[in-house]
Amino acid sequence: MKTAEAHTESFLTSKLNNMIGWARKYSLFQYPFVTACCGMEYMATAAAHYDFDRFGAGLPRFSPRQSDVLMVVGTISHKLAPVLKQIYEQMCDPKWVVAFGVCTCTGGFYDNYATVMGIDTIIPVDVYIPGCPPRPENVLDGLMKLQEKIQRQKQPV
Repeated sequence: MKTAEAHTESFLTSKLNNMIGWARKYSLFQYPFVTACCGMEYMATAAAHYDFDRFGAGLPRFSPRQSDVLMVVGTISHKLAPVLKQIYEQMCDPKWVVAFGVCTCTGGFYDNYATVMGIDTIIPVDVYIPGCPPRPENVLDGLMKLQEKIQRQKQPV
């Protein structure tokens, strides 16, 4: 038979886990790794009409040590892949990755030796946003899916 103390301990832990998940999903600091034409759609999504700010992700950080979401936007070449991997490794845990655009997700229409065929061969990806370029509505949908994932996962305390 379980004691009342053990029962309240799991109750507090689960409530604390929910609270930390809620706080994390609305305080995303993104590192925009922009390499190609999808950057224009990224900027449009961050502008006033679509506004990343209302989702808690409006303040980009250009230091991997201060960010927790890596937004990979555009084509990644094999020459650039080690730089991307190094930036990912410099980010503090917990960290998430968003693949923005078809070139980032699958290599796009580039079928050659110089282009990485999907960044998931280099680093783990949490959310894929397809499109060439993806519409700002799709980007916001991907951001909301990332927020749902952050809310559901077990939070390190």
